[in-house]
Amino acid sequence: MSLTADNLPDEILAFLAHLDVEKGFAGATLEAYSQDLLQWEEFLQSTNKTCASPGEVVRADVHAFLVHMHNQGLAKSSMARKLSSLRSFFRFLLKNKTIRQNPCTGVKNPKQEKPQPGVLNVDQALELVQAELEPSPRNLRDLALAEVLYGSGLRVSEALGLDLDDVDQGQRLVRVQGKGRKERLAFLTQPGLERLVQYIAQRRAFEPGIREKALFLGMRGNRLHRRQAARIIQRLGLIFARAQGVSPHTLRHSFATHLLQAGADLRIVQELLGHSRISSTQRYTHLNLDQVMRTYDSAHPLAKGPVKTPGKHSGDPQW
Repeated sequence: MSLTADNLPDEILAFLAHLDVEKGFAGATLEAYSQDLLQWEEFLQSTNKTCASPGEVVRADVHAFLVHMHNQGLAKSSMARKLSSLRSFFRFLLKNKTIRQNPCTGVKNPKQEKPQPGVLNVDQALELVQAELEPSPRNLRDLALAEVLYGSGLRVSEALGLDLDDVDQGQRLVRVQGKGRKERLAFLTQPGLERLVQYIAQRRAFEPGIREKALFLGMRGNRLHRRQAARIIQRLGLIFARAQGVSPHTLRHSFATHLLQAGADLRIVQELLGHSRISSTQRYTHLNLDQVMRTYDSAHPLAKGPVKTPGKHSGDPQW
C-alpha cells in the first residue's frame, strides 16, 4: 500500500491534529508539515523503521535523512525546513511521553549558503553616480544620496542618519554614527562634495520644519525613510547602470570591491567601511587619518573624476 497523508501512522496524525485544533495553524502550514512528515515516514520505511514505533528512531536516522535529501539535490533551506518539522514532531512526542529521548537533539541545521551582495562594475557605478538629471530638488537629493553610498561607502542607515551639521565641506568629511552608535569620519569624493553642495542649496524646497536637522529629506520635509531610499537607488540603477535590483547595499559593496581591486589595503578598507572606529586604527596597524585618506583618494574611481552637471533626464520620483 502506497503511503499517503490519509494513512500516515497515528503518531503523525495526532501531531497534525494538535497543530490544527490546539495551535490553529493555517491550512497551507498544515499541508507543509504533512508533506514533510510523509517524506520522513517514507524514508524510515525504506530503512525498515516507522514513526509507528518512534522509540526506535535514533539520531543517526535523522542524519541519514539529511544525507538522503542532500543526495536528492534539495536546497539547504528546504532541508532546514524539513528538519524543523521533525523537531516539532518529536518535541510533541516527548511532551506526551510517547518517547523518552528526542532523536533531533544535537542535529544541526545544514549550513546555509549566504548570497553574496550584488556588485556593480566600475563603469556601471560611474554611470549611476554621474547621471545627468534635471536639477530639481528631488533629483539633486537622489544623486547626492547615491554619491555618499558609493563615494563614501556608507550603510543606508548611516546616510539617512546624517544631519546637516555632520557635513564638513572644508575637510571633505562627514561625521557618521555607525552600528552600536559608534561614531566615525567618512571621506567624500570631490564630486560627492559637489553633489551635496548642490542638494543642500535646494534642501529648503522640501519645506523642512524649523527643528528638522536631517540632511536627506522626504517630500513631507521629514527624514528620508529606508524604503524610499531603496526605491531611489533601485530606480537610478535600473536607468543608468542598466542593472536590476540595485540597492543601497549594492553601492556600499561596490565601493569596497572597487577599492580592493585598485590595490587598497584590506585593513584600510575595513576602516573606511566602519568595521572599527577610524580613531582606533591601532587595532590593525599604526594608521593615521592622512594615510587612510591618501589611500582613499588614490584608489577610489571617483577620486579625480569630474561631476557632470544635471540637465538631461527629468525622471522626478513621486516622493
